[in-house]
Amino acid sequence: MQPLISATSRFRLAIALIAVIGAAVLLSSSDTPVFTQKDKAYYADPNLVNFVRPGLVLKILSASIDPDGTIKARFRITDPRGLPLDREGITTPGTVSVRLTAAYIPKGQTQYVAYTTRVQTSPITRVSAVQAYFDVGGTFTKVGEGEYVYTFATKAPRDFDRTATHSIGAWAARDLTEFDLQSIINYDDDVYTWVPDGSRVTVVRDVIKTSTCNKCHDPLSAHDNRRSMELCVLCHTPQTVDPDTGNTQDMPVLIHKIHMGSQLPSVRAGKPYQVIGFQQRVFDYSTVVFPADARNCIACHEQGTGAAQADAFLKPSRAACGSCHDNVNFATGENHANLPQLTDNMCGTCHVPQGELEFDLSVLGAHTIPRFSRDLPGVVFEILRVTDGSAGRRPTVTFSVKERGGKPIPLAEMTRVALVLAGPTTDYSTYVVEDASRATCATDGTCTYTFNATIPATAKGTWAVGIEGYRTMYLLAGTRRERTVRDAGANKVAYFSVDGSRVEPRRQVVSLAKCNNCHFSFSIHGDNRNQIEQCVLCHNPTMTDRAVRPAAQMPAQTIDMRHMIHRIHLGERNEYEYTVYGRGSVAYDYTHVRYSADLRSCDRCHVNNSERLPLRPNLLPVTSPRTLIDPMGPATAACLGCHTSVAAAAHALTNTSDKLGEACAACHGANSEFSVQRVHAR
Repeated sequence: MQPLISATSRFRLAIALIAVIGAAVLLSSSDTPVFTQKDKAYYADPNLVNFVRPGLVLKILSASIDPDGTIKARFRITDPRGLPLDREGITTPGTVSVRLTAAYIPKGQTQYVAYTTRVQTSPITRVSAVQAYFDVGGTFTKVGEGEYVYTFATKAPRDFDRTATHSIGAWAARDLTEFDLQSIINYDDDVYTWVPDGSRVTVVRDVIKTSTCNKCHDPLSAHDNRRSMELCVLCHTPQTVDPDTGNTQDMPVLIHKIHMGSQLPSVRAGKPYQVIGFQQRVFDYSTVVFPADARNCIACHEQGTGAAQADAFLKPSRAACGSCHDNVNFATGENHANLPQLTDNMCGTCHVPQGELEFDLSVLGAHTIPRFSRDLPGVVFEILRVTDGSAGRRPTVTFSVKERGGKPIPLAEMTRVALVLAGPTTDYSTYVVEDASRATCATDGTCTYTFNATIPATAKGTWAVGIEGYRTMYLLAGTRRERTVRDAGANKVAYFSVDGSRVEPRRQVVSLAKCNNCHFSFSIHGDNRNQIEQCVLCHNPTMTDRAVRPAAQMPAQTIDMRHMIHRIHLGERNEYEYTVYGRGSVAYDYTHVRYSADLRSCDRCHVNNSERLPLRPNLLPVTSPRTLIDPMGPATAACLGCHTSVAAAAHALTNTSDKLGEACAACHGANSEFSVQRVHAR
């Protein structure tokens, strides 16, 4: 029978009663705001938000396994302020779907085995495979407001090990799309771990924390509603296989292969790395490029996060190591020094955690990234002062070059030392790079260099000088593993006034620390440039790749910092190509980049609310022969870096005037209906 009134109508008819009955509860809840400007609910009608109370918190309270193997879990679902929710969506807005899985860690093992499984048959290969799965056919019993007991249909064996670590994982989705909250679906998950005999939990699976994943992924999300590593490892166990490809879905293998992506030996040999998921959707990870260098194990196996097994990567195994080095055949010894390895028992004999030398067979040694070598003495630049830095004059820069320990480095030992002069800081429009290797130096490492270039006589305001360079070093010199490494210094930038006015450094738009959440230690152009303040000296609104772009590939592409970085991170979601030519006319096509976070999260990179409109005055138009608009206004250049459709360009152009400039802030200003933060809310 069809209901006489819709669920929405029932809720609205009941609102007065709910308000009266729930008044005491509502008054007792916290008045602390639960939504920020990143949340869609922040901008919704307050009355609707107070009624619906968007958000979802799932908490497993207890779990048990009866002698006959019956598995039960008690859980609570609430809104973010702790008020209980009705799972069926009758007394509170929005149905809440909950699914649960059960698993245990067998004695002597380190990974889970799921009780709840299914057999999946591939329509492609007709092969069947066992997969860890959520329980199907169990029953929910309401035991209190917002509290339920779920009785699994799956039973544990009667002889299950009551002394082993057991875990219940649950994930939930609250559907609020019918309440005009811009298609909001709230997700949460939780894991409860216990030992059925009542003893203390001593064996866990805790290798990588979700917080580490979220440094790049913002947030980690798979299958739409599973968002924690604690939950993922309950199903992604060695027993789970993709029957369509034959690829294991074991967590260490899967994650290593995904992040290795385009660098997998198998992918380089022409075989794509794919997983075929729900409804035969193909996930091809063959173009993934790990932004922190795939050798950098500690980018994920992060130390100091509280993970109980953060050092697990130091214990080699065929599965973990073979996931990245997938051209190794452990059965035959191919690509393994011709040594078969039939078990993991002897892996640690050759591959100890750390050896005496880098680049050896130890786990840390084999993954040494040359520029992070502990044997590099380091290069430390300092700009001490700038004199004669006036309009119409040639500035003199006093700087020092030393090792980390303070020992001066003679400039003759430096492979490259360069100074970049740029200005003005209101918006850089010109720069010059000069070789400073012939500067005059004292024995203490202090050097002076006078530019050949002259600051324009018409120059105003603040200008900048940046330093960059490296020393070529030889590691393990004289051995068969000798290698050449660039030991680069961190850029330093100094600011000075050319007209006697107050010194004003360039605005800070993003922070290097935020870049390094994903990139770990950002460095580019042969390690010469590694600080944002240095990058923007050259990547200014007037710059394109014209000087190095082949004539047949003209017109030139803008390399303005704001447009370029947005387009690079937009990557595969670009609606037209973004290829930049570099030194040697090498083409860099960024339309294959797979950005791992949500593009709406502007504050993943931006600081100081710099993504908001209006932008500061006196910014320059962006020279951009290859884009849909040339030149672009400063706000247009930023916004069209992500919004690359013809419609978006037409909208920007329509709202730009030669006399009045850009009118973007009229609709997209900080307090406007379509403000940047509001349209990017999630």
